[in-house]
Amino acid sequence: MSPEGPQRHGQRARRWGKPAGNWETDGAPKSLGGVRILDFTWAWAGPHGTYLLASLGAEVIKVESRNRPDHSRMRSLAAGPSYRGIDEAPWFNDMNPNKLSLSIDLQKPRAVEIIKKLAGHCDVVTENFRPGVLKKLGLNYENFRKVKPDIIMASSSLNGAEGPEKNYIGYAPNFSALGGISSLTGRPGEPPSVIGGRSDILSGVYLAFAVVAALCFRQRTGKGLYVDMSSREAMACSAGEAFMEYALTGRIPKPEGNADENMAPHNCYPCRGEGAWISLAVGSEGEWETLCRAMGDPRWAKEARFQSPEGRLRHQEELDRCLGEWTRQWDRDELVTRLQGAGIAAFGSMSNKDLAEDPHIHSRGCWVRIKPSRMKERIMVGPPFRFSKTPARIESPAPLMGEHNRYILGEILDFSGEEIDILQEDGVLY
Repeated sequence: MSPEGPQRHGQRARRWGKPAGNWETDGAPKSLGGVRILDFTWAWAGPHGTYLLASLGAEVIKVESRNRPDHSRMRSLAAGPSYRGIDEAPWFNDMNPNKLSLSIDLQKPRAVEIIKKLAGHCDVVTENFRPGVLKKLGLNYENFRKVKPDIIMASSSLNGAEGPEKNYIGYAPNFSALGGISSLTGRPGEPPSVIGGRSDILSGVYLAFAVVAALCFRQRTGKGLYVDMSSREAMACSAGEAFMEYALTGRIPKPEGNADENMAPHNCYPCRGEGAWISLAVGSEGEWETLCRAMGDPRWAKEARFQSPEGRLRHQEELDRCLGEWTRQWDRDELVTRLQGAGIAAFGSMSNKDLAEDPHIHSRGCWVRIKPSRMKERIMVGPPFRFSKTPARIESPAPLMGEHNRYILGEILDFSGEEIDILQEDGVLY
């Protein structure tokens, strides 16, 4: 936050709609309470990042229009009967809770003027368009600095804002392919695996991290920053050991499926019942001996080829076959309890249904029930972190398109009701 702290966006008498998120909840200050973000992000990666910031208490103003709605509002057309318009798009509602919505047509000069004025009341601007899109509208970092010298602008794109490939377009599968992750996933001899939306999620996490780091910098120095983030590089950062292996040995790492270079057994093994699997990894001789005892010291486990880590690695295929024959006799959850009790790293391979019904996940409040304005009650995944003295949670559903126009323009920019009505009639607010 800026040196003057959260009081700058603090509470006051309000005339319009939904108030700004309080920077205190139940007497506990929010981590990012008092921080206001002007959010142009769309699709998945950017909105996930700003959702994380909103869950920490930042007031996130999502900018879009009916001429160019968020990608996730339209992508949900494939959702069938559950989709009945842009305000009921399931994906959008899952990615945008705790945010405010300003529907404004940036093709109109008056709209651009309003956005620049609004930026003067914000701490951060976020966007994940192709480089240059906002600059064409005059909404670039240099112009935002003219209205607020200490503003932070965080831009996320496929290849970053600089470099020969900066204008290339791309979606999540491209992130993982260009970042080197796809070439490391899958089974030996098979094509590289496509990693879709999970790449978006990881990119969004890096974006949120960068914004928090920039806020810390500004708090210390009083100066703003421009953050240029590449989703391709975010994925590449997740393949560190592969880069290190190539640098040290010259060997290009290949997909290894579930195998590990140093641990065996290290795989998913079938259990009793359709679709039931257990993930099991053994990292030391002591753990191998413990596993053998848990299996009742079967004869095959005493064969010479399995008596050393090197032997088990060389004979992984036979080891997995023998171990799979044993695990297949067990109920998955019973086997997990047995092996965890013995000190073995084993757990079920969880489906979405398993996670939805898992008592441990429920005990931590991971699942949040929320009622969007025009949809039935939904169960959503809450923020993945907990703090001892400050909340991180979903407090409001994703906004309707333009739901907070009057609050944002009236409360923050002090427009009169008549002025807002004229903007509506002129199609500036759309």
